[in-house]
Amino acid sequence: MPRKERLTEPGLYHIINRGVERRVIYLEPEDYEFFLNLLLKLSKDYEITVHAFCLMSNHYHLLLETKHNNLSKAIQFLNDK
Repeated sequence: MPRKERLTEPGLYHIINRGVERRVIYLEPEDYEFFLNLLLKLSKDYEITVHAFCLMSNHYHLLLETKHNNLSKAIQFLNDK
């Protein structure tokens, strides 16, 4: 049975993503910088405001505000790199 479509209404969202089996996802300091550059590009390209973020060794938290119905596509962009 397919999953329900994700909510994409404009608004504030707390996003969390963790590494598989809670493994480390940022191996080098440059990995954090790469992720932050992707987050900046996401903010510009998808017109999403980043209110807060926390990058941990094996996961991240984001507080995002969307103006359009594009949250799913934006997070897909972020996680596919």
